[in-house]
Amino acid sequence: MRKTSFLFALAPALAIAQQAAIESALAKAILAPNQPLIEVQVYTAARVKSMPAVASAKQWDQVSEQIRQEVLNKVVLQGDAKRWSEAKTRVEWLETLAGPGYKIKKLRYEAIPGLWIPALLYEPEKLAGKVPVVLNVNGHEATGVATPYIQMRCINLAKRGILALNFEWYGMGQLKTDNFHHYRSNQIDLTGTSGVALHYLAQKRAIDLLLAHPNADPNRLAVTGLSGGGWQTIFISSLDKRVKLANPVAGYSSFVTRSQFPELDLGDSEQTPVDLASVADYTTLTAMLAPRPTLITNNALDSCCFRGDYANSPLIWAARPFFALYNATDRLTYHINFDAGHNYGQDNREAFYRALRDAFYSADPSFQATEIPSEKEVRTADQLRVHLPPDNLDFHLIARNLSRELPRKTGLTLAEVVHAKNYTITPVEAGAAEAEGSTLKHWRLRMNDDWTVPAVEMSRGKKSPTVILIGDRGRAGLGSEAQKLLSEGKRVIAVDPFYFGESKIAKRDFLFALLISSIGDRPLGIQASQIAAVARWSGEPVSIEAFGPRSSLIASVAAALDRGAISSVRTHDALTSFKDVIEKNMMVDAAPELFCFGLLDSFDIPQINAQAQKVIH
Repeated sequence: MRKTSFLFALAPALAIAQQAAIESALAKAILAPNQPLIEVQVYTAARVKSMPAVASAKQWDQVSEQIRQEVLNKVVLQGDAKRWSEAKTRVEWLETLAGPGYKIKKLRYEAIPGLWIPALLYEPEKLAGKVPVVLNVNGHEATGVATPYIQMRCINLAKRGILALNFEWYGMGQLKTDNFHHYRSNQIDLTGTSGVALHYLAQKRAIDLLLAHPNADPNRLAVTGLSGGGWQTIFISSLDKRVKLANPVAGYSSFVTRSQFPELDLGDSEQTPVDLASVADYTTLTAMLAPRPTLITNNALDSCCFRGDYANSPLIWAARPFFALYNATDRLTYHINFDAGHNYGQDNREAFYRALRDAFYSADPSFQATEIPSEKEVRTADQLRVHLPPDNLDFHLIARNLSRELPRKTGLTLAEVVHAKNYTITPVEAGAAEAEGSTLKHWRLRMNDDWTVPAVEMSRGKKSPTVILIGDRGRAGLGSEAQKLLSEGKRVIAVDPFYFGESKIAKRDFLFALLISSIGDRPLGIQASQIAAVARWSGEPVSIEAFGPRSSLIASVAAALDRGAISSVRTHDALTSFKDVIEKNMMVDAAPELFCFGLLDSFDIPQINAQAQKVIH
């Protein structure tokens, strides 16, 4: 009797000691410091599309046009975006504001039917014949078209006899609403329609309406902007040959450069659109401007991104040989500004005026390239406000509309949609121990020389069924779950797949997830393929225990990809539909794998679970 009492008293203490040993084993570092960051940098940079090899201007004309069509068809105009591009849209002109030597015409136009963009046309007071036109595109200025430096540039252009259009960018100025946040555009990607199409079409429609002006000279159209406006400049200028002069300011760099400077340059959803890097790098887009005049401006003391010391020269170095094919290297120029911060200040503006003079006015010395003082003419946001319909569409509403009839029969397999991989594991033991009745082994699981996935193998005594354990909190947060499985006599392999736990990238991780999608892969496909590979490596059919909505999806997809290696899945807090991602108005930075391009177009979670055969909630 005394012995029995002693054993009962010992049991809680043993359980506590076992729990502590498990938690310690799960928390122990397996990877080298910064290993996940370095691996994702190498992986992404190595897979960015290389510059094409061409030998003549004629050949580059053909190849660049092929790339242009591939970007449009394979990246921008996917899904309903093709229909949007062919739809008839409206332009509505509103009130006019008078200024000294110019006037400002308010207008709104549709990027797609039902999505209105507010805009301002700065028009010279006296117009005769055909004059140059400039599309002024904005960046991440919260005040949008009312931003003083943007107004001053547009006023200066109008006072020089140039038509200047400035439209509001999504998420800024009048369009600064929660549902226009750029990380919500990936909700559209989930439905199989490209979110970046809305950016492209806003820019293209703006050019359409500019060139419809009776005084617009189609041979003298320029585009310029700072930051996100610099990105818009290179994007539309490379894809629309109507642009005759491009001046992006601190707005982009090569994907390879961006992967190496992740704290500065990775870029938002639209700057890293799905599959773009698998078709063309930004170096290629720059070369596609040849032989059109191109001025690439960067700031040496930039406090934001695309700093001049590292961002500028790789673009010039890569694009110059393509301009040389046309004997036009003098048309590819750069300007480095030394004012403080992320700016399109007077020095940068005057560099743009000089570019206009040289490209559109035959370098006429009488063209004034110095700033015309106009600070006193800057108006308030209220004065420049353009009325918009109360039911104006936004990213979230568009995604909801697109998702209503999904999924549909696309003929694609799940492996095709998630871009699944077939990883072969080379295991490296990283430590072993016996602790409180448990055998503990740490593993570095090298997958195809691409990724190193950390895993902790735990067992007690005799051979037992194997469970792969994953969770949104990472393996270090799964101590109680591991203890429960071990107490049931299971062999447990706790794993941190890409992006979770120890495999998480320390800073700006979701931007690398966007880059993964841009090079033609999918975070979800990598994660699920890693778990499927671990299942095969375990040596026997396994079950998966997944905690959290993200890990639950990874587990279900892994089981659907490899039903032979994975016998069953038990999920906890799983999503019931991808439509919940949209209805809950989630953003890609919170859970990148949930926004896998086109997944909802072909499959919802019930269909994935059915393919996995046995998923228990």
